[in-house]
Amino acid sequence: MCGGGRFRLNDRLRPTMTGLDHIVRQRLHGETASPLPAVTSAPPVSRKGSWSSMFTGIITDLGRVRSIETEGDTRIEIETTYETGLISIGASIACSGVCLTVIERALGWFAVQASAETLSCTTLGDWRAGTLVNLERALRLGDELGGHLVSGHVDGVGTILSITPEGDSRRFVFEAPPPLARFIAPKGSVAIDGISLTVNEVAGGRFGVNIIPHTWTVTNLGAARAGDRVNLEIDLLARYVARLMEHG
Repeated sequence: MCGGGRFRLNDRLRPTMTGLDHIVRQRLHGETASPLPAVTSAPPVSRKGSWSSMFTGIITDLGRVRSIETEGDTRIEIETTYETGLISIGASIACSGVCLTVIERALGWFAVQASAETLSCTTLGDWRAGTLVNLERALRLGDELGGHLVSGHVDGVGTILSITPEGDSRRFVFEAPPPLARFIAPKGSVAIDGISLTVNEVAGGRFGVNIIPHTWTVTNLGAARAGDRVNLEIDLLARYVARLMEHG
């Protein structure tokens, strides 16, 4: 989210410094550290123009759903190892491939909101307390583009058909919704629950990917089972190439 107006450096640092001061005082007096108070607002940051958050599909934390409240828009709290004091209110985080806005944060967790539309078009409606969530913070200028460009706008929900050991890796076979199948090609990229993956083979609406041990360990795929639903985002380049071929 973008805000207007000027800000002072001290204003931006104050939430973080307040938290550090809180911890230092407790350590000096031999007290047990207690959770920092939740933060629900932050000084506005002035940005020229407007832009959309982008991601790379490289998962940087494996979070876990802490709680879900369904009054009005669904509020989801997610546990994380991110240094939450450095996450701005209004920041974008890809949560299993869905770009969501941080509305509150405290030590070890942050909260987001999801509309009924988001719940119906993604797997978020399946989430429960304890659900594992792939997390990636938005790209910043100068960050390494380690995967492929991912927008965090889910195109559809696919299904895991099978998981088969293959050497040290595992071969996953997914089924994509019919409208998305034509955008998925061998050696092309696809984001599955926010993970940038390379397609190995395609047969109609089915496609396979190879999951190496590292990806198996640091993402929610390590707990996946056949029949599970996953968020799919097709490659941006595939989308625009298809559009050009349709309309010239």
